[in-house]
Amino acid sequence: MAKNLLIVESPAKAKTINKYLGKDFHVLASYGHVRDLKPKEGAVDPEHGFEMKYEVIERNEKHVDAIAKAAKLADDIYLATDLDREGEAISWHISEILKERGLDKGKRMHRVVFSEITPKAIKAAVAAPRQLSHDLVDAQQARRALDYLVGFNLSPVLWRKVQRGLSAGRVQSPALRMIVEREEEIEAFVAREYWSVEAQLRHAEGDFTARLTKLNGKKFEQFDLTNENDAMTARAALKEAARGSLTVSEVGSKERKRRPSPPFTTSTLQQEAARKLGFSTSRTMKVAQGLYEGVALGSEGNVGLITYMRTDSTMLGDDAVAELRQVIAHEFGAKALPDGAQVYKTKSKNAQEAHEAIRPTSALRTPREVAGFLNDEQRKLYELIWKRTVACQMIHATLNTVSVEFALRQVAGGEASFRSTGTTVIDPGFLAVYEEGRDQKAAEDEDEGRRLPRLVAGEVVPLKDILAEQHFTEPPPRFSEASLVKALEEHGIGRPSTYASIIQVLLNREYVLLDARRFKPTDVGRAVGKFLVQHFTRYVDYDFTAKLEDELDAVSRGEEAWVPLMERFWVPFKQQVDEKTESVDRSEATGARELGTDPKSGKPVSVRLGRYGPYAQIGDKDTDEKLQFASLRPGQSMHTITLEQAIELFKLPRKLGQAENGDEVSVGVGRFGPFVKQGSTYASLKPEDDPYTIELPRALQIVAEKLEMLANRVITDFGNGVQVLNGRYGAYITDGEKNARIPKDVEPKDLTEAQCLELLAAAPVKKGRFAKKTATKKAAAKKEPAAKKAAAKKTATKKSAAKKSTTKKTAAKKTATRKAAVKKAAARTGEG
Repeated sequence: MAKNLLIVESPAKAKTINKYLGKDFHVLASYGHVRDLKPKEGAVDPEHGFEMKYEVIERNEKHVDAIAKAAKLADDIYLATDLDREGEAISWHISEILKERGLDKGKRMHRVVFSEITPKAIKAAVAAPRQLSHDLVDAQQARRALDYLVGFNLSPVLWRKVQRGLSAGRVQSPALRMIVEREEEIEAFVAREYWSVEAQLRHAEGDFTARLTKLNGKKFEQFDLTNENDAMTARAALKEAARGSLTVSEVGSKERKRRPSPPFTTSTLQQEAARKLGFSTSRTMKVAQGLYEGVALGSEGNVGLITYMRTDSTMLGDDAVAELRQVIAHEFGAKALPDGAQVYKTKSKNAQEAHEAIRPTSALRTPREVAGFLNDEQRKLYELIWKRTVACQMIHATLNTVSVEFALRQVAGGEASFRSTGTTVIDPGFLAVYEEGRDQKAAEDEDEGRRLPRLVAGEVVPLKDILAEQHFTEPPPRFSEASLVKALEEHGIGRPSTYASIIQVLLNREYVLLDARRFKPTDVGRAVGKFLVQHFTRYVDYDFTAKLEDELDAVSRGEEAWVPLMERFWVPFKQQVDEKTESVDRSEATGARELGTDPKSGKPVSVRLGRYGPYAQIGDKDTDEKLQFASLRPGQSMHTITLEQAIELFKLPRKLGQAENGDEVSVGVGRFGPFVKQGSTYASLKPEDDPYTIELPRALQIVAEKLEMLANRVITDFGNGVQVLNGRYGAYITDGEKNARIPKDVEPKDLTEAQCLELLAAAPVKKGRFAKKTATKKAAAKKEPAAKKAAAKKTATKKSAAKKSTTKKTAAKKTATRKAAVKKAAARTGEG
């Protein structure tokens, strides 16, 4: 066994590094985090200095044991997890576990960091280890404790006031607020009409257009013409004054330089990958992680292709710049090189945590050379990173913008003029390699690439026509992943390593959804967002969240202690949680809306947020004994639905007619979506079926398909609870408590009862939530004799049976044959 143990986070990284360090080192992976707070209340104790109670993460226990076993035999232990706070905390947790197990005695513990996985970087890091940074660990612990305390205290308030199962996050909540507020801006937006005027001109070198810039002796503004009558009047006056041509009054030319964008940080990489590649933030980080940890390049073996991908820094090392300049000179010529290195200022105070920007570990590995070893996603992302990095060290682009003015002096109301502009590239410089994308095009973008004919002052240019075009102002766009990351960064909310998880949490909780790759809040998300803004304003305030991030950064730099920071946050936060738990009315918290009055009953119609989502209600719970309810349709929002649309919902359930056997057929919407019901059989509607328009023949077809599926589900029933069934992923054996796979070489219909029992006995015990269900079933089985007795008593006297509890009634029904019970349960799977 090697005397040196080096621990990294991922097996891919371990494989790459092991090749560089040789037989003297044993490299193991922790598989990410090894410990976390105990998943129950009290894991962070504010009464005792915010003491934190950790436990080993269950899925990583075997990896921790492997590390402990190897540590026993090692003399030196190198903690080589990632170089940010998260990585520092993982190293600390590993060292704490080894101490708790008494495996640190007589060992030398080292902390090593590197921003790229190359032989030179790895060997340099091992040769110059340091001690664990407790400042970085404290900052990460404080962040984890804050997130834990917010989640465990604010989430129960949401359960009681909004909806069960909701949760609130310290950093996700301000991000949700951004999305909700943008949606409210869009809904409140009132479009304004305006008209633009443009001259179409002829020229031997090519036709072109010119925009109206002056009218009635004044600068022409966007809202100077706001209706068709005024626009057509102005157009007629301009055509009459022009009389078939415009005269060039002035020609201007301006040369300008455009400088390249800095190399990628985490944020800018996520933004550009979203714009140019259509990658989500989580997808970008996953692909980048693979490029960082190492890709097999033929005979070279595993090679780390990019530097660490979680960084605020735009700095490049001297060696990297020298290599980039070598590549630029070779690929694009010496004229593409500036006199010296391009230096970019890093905005983040904490960028020293990650030493460099994201760049190729070697610019000499061009995208075309490594393309054959990469999958499609890796190839696209590596090319993006390579091009951006190379471009950032190239000479600026030189552009020439030409502006031509056409004056009209004899216009009723005063002087008018048109302007045409075009931009041409004199020297592309870095643009030969890379140009940064934009979320929205600016006016100057339209002029780029447009060539104007050579014109001189006094030249008369024939006029084809003058056009007036109607426009309407547009609301602000919803956030895309790129623009949301940019906004989070600008507000100082979260840090680069958290952007992907922030977005993923909002999607997973169904607080937002992606509509045409733009974020739209759901009704639940809006309720949560508005509730937090109204009642926990400070904790979703952008400036407060950013200030807290700055304080955590100060802890990481050793400028502030973490416990006082926690106390300043915790005391007022807990007081506010306690107060709001008692004072806030639930209907206010869920954003219930009164829409008007039902014309049939005269009762109020409202929309509310319930346990299973938004619904419409006819009646008032305080005055009406019987209320009517209807779920909103997909795509409808309780914040925009009208009274007419809400009343339409109460047309369900609809009676469609009768089946051939006399069963009534109806359609409705329930907990699991729209369904059709024939007798006691329920079948879910297909996505293309509308419950409000579906007709009887189609409904009967859906039920027939469901019955056929149920008929084919049972392959063999042995009558004792053991069955061979067709499932979603193929045939399997079940006894109601355990499921067993069928060997590939065995035909399911040929299985005997004895073979099924043998396979069930060998099947693994269900874990997690399935174990709980199994325990419940076992408990029910023990009560079966009592249930039979209760059923007999029920038969003897109806009066006595009426007094029995719901539990006993349910238990009595279980005496029916298992086959009938299975059939009934299967029939109800599509129930609404």
